[in-house]
This record gives sequence, C-alpha cells and structure tokens, in this order.
Amino acid sequence: MLRRHLLAASAAGLAAPSLSFAQGAWPDRTIRVIVPWPPGGSTDVLVRFYAERLQALLGQTFVVENRAGAGGNIGIDATAKAAPDGYTLGIASIGHLAINQYLYSRLPYNPEADLVPAGIAWDLPNVAVVSTAHNRSQTLAEFIAWAKAKPGGITYGSPGVGTTPHLSGALFCARVGIEGTHVPFRGAAQTIPTMLSGDLDFALDNLASYMPVIQEGRMRALAVTSGARWPTLDQVPTMAQAGVPNFVVTSWQGFIFPARTPRPVVDRFNAALRQVAEEPAMKDRFLRAGAEAVWSTPEGMAERAAAERPMWQEAVRVSGAKVD
Repeated sequence: MLRRHLLAASAAGLAAPSLSFAQGAWPDRTIRVIVPWPPGGSTDVLVRFYAERLQALLGQTFVVENRAGAGGNIGIDATAKAAPDGYTLGIASIGHLAINQYLYSRLPYNPEADLVPAGIAWDLPNVAVVSTAHNRSQTLAEFIAWAKAKPGGITYGSPGVGTTPHLSGALFCARVGIEGTHVPFRGAAQTIPTMLSGDLDFALDNLASYMPVIQEGRMRALAVTSGARWPTLDQVPTMAQAGVPNFVVTSWQGFIFPARTPRPVVDRFNAALRQVAEEPAMKDRFLRAGAEAVWSTPEGMAERAAAERPMWQEAVRVSGAKVD
C-alpha cells in the first residue's frame, strides 16, 4: 500500500509543469533546504556536503535551515506545506517515510500525499559505541557481559523516540537480553557530551555523527550494523562478526519536495544528485564522514521505503514506542 501511494505521488504529484519550468528556467534564485534535525548531527553535516556541490552544479545558492523537533516531523511538515515551486525542499529519512506511521497516532503531514521523493542521497550504518574513559569493554561481547551484570541495566541514547538509533538500540537490547533504558536527546550533539561525561552508557547511533570522536579515541566503536566492515574503520567488526547475527540495519536518507512540484524540476534535481553521488571526491568525503553517497530515482526511493516497512514495524513493536 505504501509503495503504491508513494509511487502515485511520484507521478501524479509531479504533474502539470508550467511553461517556465518546461523551458528549463529552474533554478533562478536561492533554494531552501529544510533539515529536520539540529545543527551538528549527521544529517546536517551530510546535507551541507550536498548543498556545497549542488550550488556549483545548479548555479544558485542553497540555504540550509534547521527545523528540529518531534522526531523530525516539524521539519518534514514545513517542507510538505511549502510552495511547490522547486525552491523549498527537505531531507527525509526512512523514519519519515516508513516508521513514523507506526509511532504516531496522528502526523501533521501525509507522507504518501504531501511529499514527493526526489532520490536517495546517502546510506549509513549505525555504530555501537561506548566512552573509552568510562567503559573498559574492548569488544561487543565484553560489553554485553558487562551490561548484563550491571544492576538496573544500561542506558542508551538516541536522537529521539522512534528514530532509527532508538529502534536499533531497543532491538539490540531485546536480541541479546540486556535491560536497556532509552534516553532521548534532540540530536547527537547532545548525546555525545552526555556519554563522554559518563552519564550515559551506550549508543547505537549513526556512524557519521560519531566518526570524529571515534577517530579522536574518546569513544570506542564495538561493531557496525552494515553488512560488511566499514572501509575507514576496517578494524571494527560487523554485528554478525561480533556475535549478533541478522542485524544489518542502515539508516538512509533522501531529498523530498512538496507534492505538486513540477516533474521537470525534480528530474533536473535528481540528475544533479546523481552527478554529486558519483564524484570520486564526494564518495571519499562521505566515507571519511561515516556514510556512503548513493543515488536512486524518485521511484526507487519510494520502493525502498516500502520494502523496509515490515522490518521497522517489528522494531517499533519490540521497542514499545508510541508517540501521541
């Protein structure tokens, strides 16, 4: 059902371009990119990578606007309600397209009717991390043993209730038999200092947010949730290699426009996304940041969201999360 609706939005929601769009006038002024998370987190950093290159390719300024809150729904709603003229777009995660419908009794936007996918931009694994100053665990197995022996269990942080790091953490705790208490933050910029101070035990969060503190040695990476070892952290095992099989969980994001944005605008933007994602320098930059630059068609983005819905529905059930 979700796949059918999103694909319909990709087609019907992009109809009826004006003459100026058909003649290729877009863009002829500044473009606003709404990021539904605070500054400093992985999404914010990676969007700014794209904005820098898109400015050069499309010849117009891209202004990044952070509109955080409500699990990203505030920023997504602002994108959905913007004028469909091609000058406001947003970045959406798998959460906004296939998870939040199971978490919220009511959303301020309809992901099928109010948004048009423009293409996936990147994929990134989560990473299991602990503070090196406050936890002696050298491996994931050692951490699990420590956590099981800890009176009252452990605390784990995330950028908010229902985010992929929250659901990944809940799924991990359930899978290995750890008593875990979720502590939500507004973003990694708040989670990281709390971990470094020793007031939070663990996170299974987006690798891109934690790469700097891992490289500095202030946090220890115990495992990544990708199917293979991460190229710039090849000493860190995958979850399967660390003893937790069938735990491949990646968090991908893509750009979106408001519904009824003319198809020629989306097509031109999608072509620019492909060019950025295929640049060797950009691929290397993303890998060093903890993500993988990728590309898809608008329809491919809708199809992937639909395909992953059952897994995330189960993760929501296991977590017991519900947001009203």
